[in-house]
Amino acid sequence: MRIHGLGTLSLVAFAAAGIAIAADAGAASREEIQQRASQIFGVLPAEAVSAENPVTPEKIELGRHLYYEPRISISRKLSCNSCHGLATFGVDNEPTSVGHDGQRGARNSPTVYNAALHFAQFWDGRAPNVEEQAKGPVLNPVEMGMPSPEVVNQRLAEIPGYAPLFAAAFPGEQDPITYDNFAKAVGAFERRLVTPSRFDEFLGGQADALTDAEVAGLAKFMDVGCPTCHMTATIGGQMYQKLGLVHPYESKDLGRYEVTKKDADKYFFKVPSLRNVEKTGPWFHDGSVTTLSQAIELMAWHQLDKKLEPADVQSIETFLKSLTGTPDPDYIAEPGKL
Repeated sequence: MRIHGLGTLSLVAFAAAGIAIAADAGAASREEIQQRASQIFGVLPAEAVSAENPVTPEKIELGRHLYYEPRISISRKLSCNSCHGLATFGVDNEPTSVGHDGQRGARNSPTVYNAALHFAQFWDGRAPNVEEQAKGPVLNPVEMGMPSPEVVNQRLAEIPGYAPLFAAAFPGEQDPITYDNFAKAVGAFERRLVTPSRFDEFLGGQADALTDAEVAGLAKFMDVGCPTCHMTATIGGQMYQKLGLVHPYESKDLGRYEVTKKDADKYFFKVPSLRNVEKTGPWFHDGSVTTLSQAIELMAWHQLDKKLEPADVQSIETFLKSLTGTPDPDYIAEPGKL
């Protein structure tokens, strides 16, 4: 098991490090479950802070425009929002997304919400942060199809409204319209795409924020061992894990191996966040799983060697639905075209 910042740990060592993954919650009270969950998950911050790219109102304003801008694609029809729709919980609900000239990518487009809090980006972790991630799809021939950063810069420079926005976001720069600054602006905007939910209110001490069924599902989620991988406030996104850790999972995609070329990385993928998971299907790296209950059942078996009863699957699913948060409608509102 590879946990960001913790190295390689067994489940036993992980529990010994002070995080109780499994416990007998048969008679646990709401308070006991809340305290246990707080220890495992912690507080969801309002922003993914970056010393390298501090968030400013000017960067956010520029980044919002760029996120919705289709003219940075070769066809002038595709934007970041095309595959990561902010009105649809940061995804397009397709198994894989449609890109340039009708081509489809090989992997499911993960949600952009809360992604800036992850330890790496993309399913294979090939980008360290959302700024680097923003550069990838624009130049990908299957996605937005632009031939070079220079062509992107030229496109933006030809749109009169962008010059003052770039100048305000990057004051003092002689030529602020650069591909790096494009990525910084998009990244700054994404760093506040955070979606707290009723679950956070429960962790914060509001005992009635979750229903009895949701609290029971939370206890079951922890007892089964799901937080072994789906940890911290993002409930995932903080480690790589082998798909088929206990029981092999059939996949032609070799995952992180495609980046590192190390045999030990075959079938390893970044663990996805479960924030808004109810709304972000279809699931898994290839979008092959069409129901959340199936995803829960498969993960319990392939990753934890547990065959869950239908009632347990339903209980966990009930809890997972409490992780759906509502983004600030003003923050994600599509700006007028420049």
